[in-house]
Amino acid sequence: MIRAVLAECPVCHKKQAARNRLCECGEDLLKAKKSKRVRFWINYRLPGDKQKREHVGFSIEEAKDAEGKRRSQKRENRIFDIKPDAKMTFNELSKWYLDLERVKSRAYYSTLKINLDSFLAEFENFIVGQIKSADLENYQVKRKAAGYSDSYIDQEIGAARTMINKAFDNDLVGGDVLRTFKRVKRLLKRNANARDRIITPEQFRDLMGKLPRHTRAIVATAFYTGMRRGEILSLTWDKVDLKNRLIKLNAQDTKDGEPRKIPICDELYLILRSIPMPIHDDHVFLYRGKPVKDIRTALARSCRDIGLEYGRVNTEGFVFHDLRHTFNTLMRKAGVAESVIMSITGHSTREMFDRYNTIDEEDTRLALSKFQGLLKSVDQNVDQMGLQQ
Repeated sequence: MIRAVLAECPVCHKKQAARNRLCECGEDLLKAKKSKRVRFWINYRLPGDKQKREHVGFSIEEAKDAEGKRRSQKRENRIFDIKPDAKMTFNELSKWYLDLERVKSRAYYSTLKINLDSFLAEFENFIVGQIKSADLENYQVKRKAAGYSDSYIDQEIGAARTMINKAFDNDLVGGDVLRTFKRVKRLLKRNANARDRIITPEQFRDLMGKLPRHTRAIVATAFYTGMRRGEILSLTWDKVDLKNRLIKLNAQDTKDGEPRKIPICDELYLILRSIPMPIHDDHVFLYRGKPVKDIRTALARSCRDIGLEYGRVNTEGFVFHDLRHTFNTLMRKAGVAESVIMSITGHSTREMFDRYNTIDEEDTRLALSKFQGLLKSVDQNVDQMGLQQ
């Protein structure tokens, strides 16, 4: 038997009959109801005998009224009026999602918005509850035909999927929509997009000579610290300790949600010290008094000026994120312990570190040289043993 109205315990969050006075965990539900700490839910059936559970507030009277309304809608064959996603468009849902304070506080917010904007260009006025797996698969095909990479297309759908997950947690979309997004397979297999593109110190110097003034410090910060683009563009002066030469990121500033301290080398220290302190905005990197949001256009133009391929379409193309690969690789070549590098860059697992640590021709030649040296040493030992006999 399905209970129409349920009460949620404020302590253990178990949903149970609204008439219960005491929860199994020992909480006094009667007192909790009087103090408006008990959330009420209603259960009802959708077409196809699917069960729906909906949160309706902290009043038993409101819950009973809502349950009666749902029964009336079902009798009048207006059951789909119940589901928010039956009328909501993806544009409306995205406005709700992007306005959440927790979402806006994330370091990757600007990237998330860019990916969602691309998705909305196709599905802006599409009713959320009517989306099918075939619609998303068709979108993948269209974007691929337009020349976009598998990883970029996966990022676009991944941003929409993240939004749907959040909406489901807040009872704005049903399980059908959630399953639709989960059924769509990624175009790129796990770790298949691990790039091995790095730039040499010489290429970095050439690039710095061509970049516009307001982008040089941003690129230099990436090259000398391995920080992510979102971490750099959102960096504020209160996190830059020039006296002790450290950049101190809080948990909410990083992708993995872990705080970390990043040392500032001599070259970066001089660059950061030369930046004028802002008057009206605390962001480190400003352009005409406003925080820099994106530098891809300037970076692409500067790469072209020095003859460096740019963009993910070409496998040899350079993109901003490759500066993170470069930092990891150069640090490893300099003999820095892997655990220290991981601490600086925020790689929580060895698997992720390996993705950003590139083994190039110089490494393989050095390895061969060491191998040949070992063989010569073995041969000499053998010869000496023969002479001794």
